[in-house]
Amino acid sequence: MKKFFEKLNLRKNWGYVVATLFLFLGFLAFFSALWFRTVYGALGFDSILFTLFSNGKGVEGSIVRDYLLRGFLPTVLCCAVMAFILFFKPKKESVVKTDRHTFKIYPLSKLVSCVICYVLSAALIIGGTFISQLSEKITAVAQETPFIEANYVSPNDVKITFPKEKRNLIYIFMESMESTFFSTEQGGVLKHEIANELYDLADENLNFSHNTGVGGYMLLNGCNWTAAGMVAQSTGIPLKQGKYTEEDFSNGNFLPKAVNITNILKDNGYYQTLMVGSNAKYGNRSDFYEIHGIDKIYDLYTARADGIVPKDYEVWWGMEDEHLYKYAKRELTEIAKKDQPFAFTMLTVDTHFPSGYMCNLCKNEFDEQYENVVSCASRQVYEFVEWIKQQPFYENTTIIIIGDHTSMDNEYMTRVGATGDKRRVYNCIINSAINTEFSKNRKFTSLDMFPTTLAAMGCKIEGDRLALGVNLFSGKQTLVEQYGHTLIHSEMTKESKFYYKTFYN
Repeated sequence: MKKFFEKLNLRKNWGYVVATLFLFLGFLAFFSALWFRTVYGALGFDSILFTLFSNGKGVEGSIVRDYLLRGFLPTVLCCAVMAFILFFKPKKESVVKTDRHTFKIYPLSKLVSCVICYVLSAALIIGGTFISQLSEKITAVAQETPFIEANYVSPNDVKITFPKEKRNLIYIFMESMESTFFSTEQGGVLKHEIANELYDLADENLNFSHNTGVGGYMLLNGCNWTAAGMVAQSTGIPLKQGKYTEEDFSNGNFLPKAVNITNILKDNGYYQTLMVGSNAKYGNRSDFYEIHGIDKIYDLYTARADGIVPKDYEVWWGMEDEHLYKYAKRELTEIAKKDQPFAFTMLTVDTHFPSGYMCNLCKNEFDEQYENVVSCASRQVYEFVEWIKQQPFYENTTIIIIGDHTSMDNEYMTRVGATGDKRRVYNCIINSAINTEFSKNRKFTSLDMFPTTLAAMGCKIEGDRLALGVNLFSGKQTLVEQYGHTLIHSEMTKESKFYYKTFYN
């Protein structure tokens, strides 16, 4: 090894070392972008920034292993091969003879080798910027949009009247749940039925849809990953980052001046909780809810302390939904005994990509693991709803079941032909305080769930608008119905000084 480094002579060949470093960075940028786009799909560069600069504690190990195998390993191998070809070359020319000709191949000079290295690195980085949609982000950052300011309705300026008897709220975020998972006969894309319980819940209760059947909402930039989806549905604004540091999301800095539904409920005497089956700190979710009026947060660690799972228990992202629902039943029973209305929010996790998690309740009915997991999730949430219906607090409780975003298992979705306009996020409202004739053939987004949730609880909203959302019960045009999805999707990516001034410190 010593002789190898003496022969390598790094001090003399520092130019090769620097060029190889750039080559490595080029391959790393290209293969990382390719991995992200292949696995997640076209989520936009904001989702990458959030992942990089938010709290990453509790990330599921298989995602890291998949990246190391399909992102980092190709980087190392390609860089090593190219460096060997360019820099570890014979000192003299070599002769190649054929039947008719004799060729002399001269070794590349140090300068030429380095130039090739830098040009290749630049090409790889440029390719990575387009694949990862960084190029779109750069273009958007250079543009200031007046759209958010022009269309924002401050909840502080809106009169919200609660019913005399305030209703409880159980809000269930189902990880990656799409109406796309239904069969073609049910309005989805699959050839067979895998989520009949979810379909029946939406069909028999209230479902806001893009068609006349069971459908859902469209995604926007800044609303299309879990933390962003939770922010969008509860505040009516997309998630945009300021300085791109973790300080944006911790120590009370996670959109501290945004008015969340939890702020409104807190002001009206609600006891509020959040329950997740993973580490609540992941993606700074706990930071967001703690500064917006939540009273208690349950996660993997409280589940261990409360005896739901063993002290050292951890699978997948934390614990399976089987344990999450058991935990929810126990805590809801206690919360309902309080002398105040409650709002219980929970986030499932088994249907997270890649391929979901096969728990003990899952059946091997389908060839795709993901379909078995979705089917199991459908049965579990249905059983949970049936349990709620048997509880004394149900009569005065509104239940909302909704996806946080579309599935990020891009490889599976591509295999089943679920692309573009075919995909919508699932939603279902059970035991709503009011009904509506405006639930079908709608174009809407997660932003509209903020006022719609309050309306489902029996609240009257002056003007039927909050933040960038519209109360879907009212039949008033949503922003997407007014301006079109393409325009708003683009505007959500652009810079907005109003956004940072209004919602950040």
